[in-house]
Amino acid sequence: MGILYLVRHGQAGSRASYRGHDDRERRLTRGGRYQAADLVEVLGEPGYAVSQIRSSPFRRCIEMVAPLGAALGLEVLIDESLAEGPGDNALDLVRRLWGSGAVLCSHGDVIPFLLDALRRSDQLDLGHEPRCQKGSIWVLEAASSPGHFSQARYIAPPRSR
Repeated sequence: MGILYLVRHGQAGSRASYRGHDDRERRLTRGGRYQAADLVEVLGEPGYAVSQIRSSPFRRCIEMVAPLGAALGLEVLIDESLAEGPGDNALDLVRRLWGSGAVLCSHGDVIPFLLDALRRSDQLDLGHEPRCQKGSIWVLEAASSPGHFSQARYIAPPRSR
């Protein structure tokens, strides 16, 4: 069966420091850039078979997956459905890309929404309280039923450098 990867962007500058500025432009911090490099080490391995990379249009998400795209020779596709806010369009995207080997980079509100929806609809075991730390990855294994998932595995972000 195929896989889908949900990646939460890495550590970014303070939201409070962006008051009066466009939060979509908030960048990764040094720690976040290390997390982006670590993402290459994890998902750049041959066994992960990444087929495409999609990102929220927010700069911190793009910066998170750009090194992976460069390492794998894949263009990072910007997808508004992965932006902060209601996750219904993101759920549609996850269902469409079921089992494709796609990496989807999004935010701390969207990924928990997706996990909760998948837990309810697919009876996916995510543990007692699913985590979603900055820089983390959820590996979703496709079920035999199109658009659904049978297993999920959490990869915690590496310790900050």
